[in-house]
Amino acid sequence: MQELVQRSELDFTNPTYKDAYSRINAIVIEGEQEAHQNYIDMAQLLPEHQEELIRLSKMENRHKKGFEACGNNLSVTPDMQYAQEFFSSLHGNFQKAKAEGKIVTCLLIQSLIIEAFAIAAYNIYIPVADPFARKITEGVVKDEYTHLNFGEVWLQEHFEESKAELEEANKANLPIVWEMLNQVEGDAKVLGMEKEALVEDFMISYGEALSNIGFSTRDIMRMSSHGLVAA
Repeated sequence: MQELVQRSELDFTNPTYKDAYSRINAIVIEGEQEAHQNYIDMAQLLPEHQEELIRLSKMENRHKKGFEACGNNLSVTPDMQYAQEFFSSLHGNFQKAKAEGKIVTCLLIQSLIIEAFAIAAYNIYIPVADPFARKITEGVVKDEYTHLNFGEVWLQEHFEESKAELEEANKANLPIVWEMLNQVEGDAKVLGMEKEALVEDFMISYGEALSNIGFSTRDIMRMSSHGLVAA
């Protein structure tokens, strides 16, 4: 009932809503584009898994087209320059790791951080989305949860030799997530999304991924603190 009330109070045609939506919509489009390209890039580093990684990249591209349709449905032009700047730090770190052949760092950025960030955003957005976007976003989340999480499985299988690099990559990249969440807080609130809920959902998804890979609860608490320092 609360969700229905909250959604009914939002005016999806309001200029303030559409202005905020132009940036949030651009962020999700760019996030799916980043994921699409990242999986293609990782296929070069892991040629034995090329078929699966290309399959994942195509899935992310379908998601991107779905979110482009959400913007079109509200007659909103996404601010893609804003979104590219929003992702620039993670993008730069991923490209640097790729150039150095650091597949573990690439997997942490894409399969753990970006995936957990996306799942958190989609989960918090669905209850307050317009009907068209809600249907699209529910389909995307279903994909994210049901497809085999390649990064988690690969990192679990290579946990011992990957652990030190994972901790270093976490230390370098998790603070960026808090900067991103802080940056998007105002626009997210206009769309009915609270920053505290985004933070909580992200930490749950990210912590579960770290646990599945092999980190202990103590490890996860210590690693998570790197983000909180910058919050």
